[in-house]
Amino acid sequence: MRIGLVSDSLGNLPFEAMLDTAARNGIEGIELNTGNWSSAPHLDLAGLLASGPARARFLEAFRSRGLTLTALNCSGNTLHPLTGPAHDQVARDTIRLSGLLELSTVVMMSGLPGGCAQDLTPNWIVSSWPPETQSILEWQWNERLLPHWESLVRFGAEHGVTRFALELHGNQLAYNVPSLLKLRAAAGPAVGANLDPSHLLWMGADPLAAAGALGSCLFNVHAKDTFLNRAQAATVSLLENGPLDDVAARSWSYITLGYGMDEHWWRSFVYRLRLAGYDGWLSIEHEDMQFSRGEGLAKAAALLQRILPREAPDYATQGV
Repeated sequence: MRIGLVSDSLGNLPFEAMLDTAARNGIEGIELNTGNWSSAPHLDLAGLLASGPARARFLEAFRSRGLTLTALNCSGNTLHPLTGPAHDQVARDTIRLSGLLELSTVVMMSGLPGGCAQDLTPNWIVSSWPPETQSILEWQWNERLLPHWESLVRFGAEHGVTRFALELHGNQLAYNVPSLLKLRAAAGPAVGANLDPSHLLWMGADPLAAAGALGSCLFNVHAKDTFLNRAQAATVSLLENGPLDDVAARSWSYITLGYGMDEHWWRSFVYRLRLAGYDGWLSIEHEDMQFSRGEGLAKAAALLQRILPREAPDYATQGV
């Protein structure tokens, strides 16, 4: 396994300064944000699509620092009733650019539509009552999600993108292991998971069990931690919608690696990934409101450097 970085973690820095900082901290690969929920401070999507020389200079910036461009990330809501078409265009441009850069994986999310054709806002159903919740889910999946992903998978194949790593994230239709596997069964093996344990933690799931359940569906992994504030959760629950920057008042918050789950937990997570057959990137994603980006990155990278397996296993029992 290798240590990567989601580029927006250093969104305060210009492109080359971001690369230099990553390399200085022992980062080996960059997952680059291209738009939608990101302002894409490190990439000119239209410019790179239009110019071969610009793409060559772009890739050389990575190579000259010993870095790998691991994937493009266009996370957003391509099924939003109002902004979905614009997000979908960014996703398709990202797919096109991935093909031109010879990248086979795009990181994104499944999307979340409204609850009916007249809705103007997304509708995330997380309970089974009242009864209309089931008809809403059926409409969302059959009328919006499945046709959308059948189209995106075909478009990806036309441009050399054979793996869509969908982040299991709240406020998306594919937000946990069963919903991701349901979408994969319908849309095909090009659909897999971007496993970010921080989201499963606040939703009450077990990322270690998820790694085993996903197995060959694991296409990408984000290294991000969650602080579970039990004192607040005792009355609020983990269904938290307070301001992200008011960490003390929230029942959970994203946090620097090792400050939510301890190092032993992270060792267990990495081992479960290996048992599941995963030998890819762990991309650090810094979203901690209490640490500077530079310090948070440094601490996260140091933890991963201590625990990641680097070599292929070679132990074999001796014959009698």
